[in-house]
Amino acid sequence: MPKVKEYRIVLPLAVDEYKVGQLYSVAEASKKETGGGEGIEVIKNEPFTDHETYGSGQYTYKIFHLETKVPRYIKAFAPKGSLKIHEEAWNAYPYCRTVVTNPDYMKDAFHVILETWHRDDRGDTDNVHKKPPETWSKTDVVFIDIADKAYIEKDDDKPEEDPTIFKSEKTGRGPLSDKDWSNTCTPVMCCYKNVDVKFKWWGVGGYVENLIHKIERRIFARFHRQVFCWIDKWFGMTMDDIRRLEDQAKVELDEMRYSDPLKGASAANMQ
Repeated sequence: MPKVKEYRIVLPLAVDEYKVGQLYSVAEASKKETGGGEGIEVIKNEPFTDHETYGSGQYTYKIFHLETKVPRYIKAFAPKGSLKIHEEAWNAYPYCRTVVTNPDYMKDAFHVILETWHRDDRGDTDNVHKKPPETWSKTDVVFIDIADKAYIEKDDDKPEEDPTIFKSEKTGRGPLSDKDWSNTCTPVMCCYKNVDVKFKWWGVGGYVENLIHKIERRIFARFHRQVFCWIDKWFGMTMDDIRRLEDQAKVELDEMRYSDPLKGASAANMQ
């Protein structure tokens, strides 16, 4: 049975602000992870309307080239060329569904399904995804404090991305140095991320599912630290500005994947 956890990340942002900040940070963070033949390849980024489930929003389809970035344990039994991860996302903000697969090798034996709701609360809404009682009762809830370095790896700890020392010039928010900041800050919102991980491989499935959750927790913590600490770069941008940024980022990523050296975070030593 797939392992399911719900991650809750409280942020000193308004829900409408995060819509812009998230998209800006995805585009910028992608550049930091691309080079040496690896990183993110954007295949599609287009609006959708009248979807039977999600209504209207933005659809993206990306391929992640990860030959050296995965844990050594996974790389040991994965054939060369098999570590291409496909990601499809339907962003019908404030709801988003993301499906991660490996169709070239693992096929139906692997998936990561992320469902996210963005709410203007402090992470105190239970079962925001309306899961059946039998599913919700088996779901682990994990709170991630972006000001706590316990959720990131040593390589992720950068002064310019540290919410405990960053203060926004445009908004006056920060630093998040008070341990009780998430209960007192305004504005406030929470990202509720329901993550369903399946890795069916005899003898190692449970271990790898736990490892993937550990990687996801690190990604969520690192990314949301960046969203907040980059607020002076994206605050005040419009959605038209974001779409232009995304178009330019696609061009840059295609060039950087082969022209830039290998860079970005690695999970090679995680276990």
